[in-house]
Parts: sequence; C-alpha cells; structure tokens
Amino acid sequence: MKRAEDLDVTGQTVLVRADLNVPLDDSGGFRAVGSGGQHSITDDGRIRASLPTIRDLLRREAAVIVCAHLGRPKGDDYAARAAGGPSLRPVADRLAELLGQPGTLAADVAGESASVIASTMAPGEVALLENVRFEPAETSKDDGVRGELAGRLASLADLYVGDGFGAMHRKHASVYDTPPLLPHAAGQLVLAEVAVLRQLTNSPARPYVVVLGGAKVSDKLAVIGNLVGSASPGPTAPRSAGSGPTTPPKADRLLIAGGMAYTFLAAQGHQVGDSMLQAEQIPQVTDALADADKAGVEVVLPVDHVVADRFDSGAQPEIVPGPDIPDGKMGLDIGPATRALFARKLADAKTVFWNGPPGVYEFPAFAAGTLAVAEAISAVTGLTVVGGGDSAAAVRHLKLPAGAFTHISTGGGASLEYLEGRELPGLAALEAGT
Repeated sequence: MKRAEDLDVTGQTVLVRADLNVPLDDSGGFRAVGSGGQHSITDDGRIRASLPTIRDLLRREAAVIVCAHLGRPKGDDYAARAAGGPSLRPVADRLAELLGQPGTLAADVAGESASVIASTMAPGEVALLENVRFEPAETSKDDGVRGELAGRLASLADLYVGDGFGAMHRKHASVYDTPPLLPHAAGQLVLAEVAVLRQLTNSPARPYVVVLGGAKVSDKLAVIGNLVGSASPGPTAPRSAGSGPTTPPKADRLLIAGGMAYTFLAAQGHQVGDSMLQAEQIPQVTDALADADKAGVEVVLPVDHVVADRFDSGAQPEIVPGPDIPDGKMGLDIGPATRALFARKLADAKTVFWNGPPGVYEFPAFAAGTLAVAEAISAVTGLTVVGGGDSAAAVRHLKLPAGAFTHISTGGGASLEYLEGRELPGLAALEAGT
C-alpha cells in the first residue's frame, strides 16, 4: 500500500477516513445534538490514535476533511437518522482540542454544507463531516447505492487517505467504494496495525499465546479454528495486506475466559449456573477442543470463578473454588487460582495476542481478573498485542500504561478477521491501483 507520507498534499484537499467511533455516556461534557440528549466521550483513544496522520497532513499544508462514523443511527432515511443521532459534535470538539486549532463540523455528510466547506477551506485547516452513517447508503448492500455516496464524498477532495483501521473489515461506501475514485494511500495508523498483524501471522516467536475473552463464543470460533489449524485455508493467491495468511500459524496455547468460557466449560460437562451460555454453540466448541487436542494446542480454561447472584455493579462477589458454578449464580470474573494459572501460562511467552476481557471489568468487584491478565501480559518480553475493542478499553479504564504493551489496536473486529485469514475490504481497496 502507498503511504500517506508519500503523497504530495501541499495545497490539496485530503479526505481522511478515520475511525472516531468513541463510546459516549449521558453525563454531560462534550455534548452531542440529537434526541438522545447530551453525551460525553468516555474514552478518546480512537481520536488520539488518528492524530498522527491528521497532524502530518496539516503540517504539509493540506486542507483535511475527516470522515467517520459514530454508533448505529436508526431510521430509514437521512432525516430520521440525523434527528436521532448521535452527532459527531462531541468528537469534533475533542478533535479540535487535541489538535490545538479550530475545526468545522459540516451540517451534513456529503451535501450542500460539506460542499461549501470543502470549497472554501484553506491549507492547514481541518473540518469534520457529520456522522457518515446518517447516510443509509454508507452501509447498503447495493453496490450502486454505495457508489453514489462514494461519488459525492470523492467530489469533496483531491486525495483520499484511509486511516480508520477499525472499519477496514466493512464493505462500506466511505471505506471500500471511495478510495478507487481518488489517488489514495494508507494512513499511519493503518500501516502500523497491518505491520503488527503481519508479525502475528508470519512465524511469530514462540511460545505464541492467545488470550480470548468477551461475551460470545460465536464471535471467536472462526479465529479459534485458525489458531488450532482446523479452519479452512485462506485464499491461495499471494498474500497481501488486505488478507490474512493462507496458512495461519497455530498458537501454542489458548487461554479462554470471559463469558465465552462458560460455553467451553459446559462442553466439557461442567455446570455453569446462570452464567452466559450459548448452548447452540456447544457442538462447535466440542469440535474446536478436539481439533486443538489433535493439533497439540493447549487450551486453558478457568479453574475457579468470581460469581454473583445478578449482573449488577453492586452485586456481592463470591469465589467459587472449582470449575462448576452452582444454580442461581453467574460467573462475572475469573477467580484467584485462574489468575495465577494464566500468569504461569503467559510467563514464558514470546508473542501474545489478547482480545476480550476475562471479566466484567467495568464493575470494580469483578475487575481483578482483567487487571491480572493485563499485568501478566505486560510483563512478557516479546511482542504483546492488545486486540482492540473491549480489551483496549479495559487497558484505559483500569489506567494501565499504554507503553506496557507493544501495540494496542484500535480495531477488535478487524484484527480478528485478519487473524481468521479473511480479506479486509478496506485494505484491499487501499491496495488497488497502488
């Protein structure tokens, strides 16, 4: 892929597709317009991750128009979605604050307001389009519908830079259909993400340990299949940045926790009480365990739990000393014996990929497992990758130093799909014609 740093941007208008999909709450602060009320940004990590590319373009006297999405607006047309929000207003305010210069927020995505702003911007200025998902065409399955929006977006600029790694696995208008319409390149964030993923998928240093958590085992079965060598091989064509490896390297160990672990435990015949369980996935999990055993991949599951009688931050925690959880109780975190076990299994690792928290880290009484796993990974001498999404949010929520890990990804879903060996449409679009 061509690098954004290699583009001649002086005096040019550059459309930057960023990933600014930050979490919001209703406590005030940076306020968003829309019927949803007032919102504040609770984690600005994705905005900060986009700064290097934007700052470089501004420094080189480009006019920068940033395109991004926020949440999942509801409604059949633009008007309904814009009325319901969320608007990118709080993101625009925070971006301007972090850049240390004013920024303009267009009143639309690729309409009259955006066109006027684009035609009047001076070099070194920055503007942000409204939430691109206000346009139903952004996520349309119809190539022609997406193409029409892509044409309007492309008309705003001279060049395109793709830097929203967290959206690269989406075949969306601003990610997939717009790059071919303009001279294009990849931003610094995307290049950094791909470089790390290539290290994970090209003969990683061993032992290679993968820690998987999160709620649903169904979200992780494909990547587990690749990591134990049971998945169908990927494309047979020469590998590119847009696709994962044709024969992904097996992990040496899989450490499985979080809500997904209870389906694994149920597949082994353990009782899981009222814990989250995807019973329909038990046959697939049973197959995955058999494949791992056949391939010599060690699967490590929780041996004890921190439970409660309800999913609530004020629930009273209780330690269950074995793998079985009694009726009326739900697992919300790994127990102290599992924390110690996971730390031992990580101690000799040379490569670690972590995606998904081991417990409900947002509740203080059930955050110890996530903190223990994060600390054990941070002590590893080697490549340590936090695979975006809730794992990255947990690192920031628990105030762990970002420098304790080699890389903290901004794209959980995109990272997983890359490790599954699947083509990422956004990366493929950036590679085309370069």
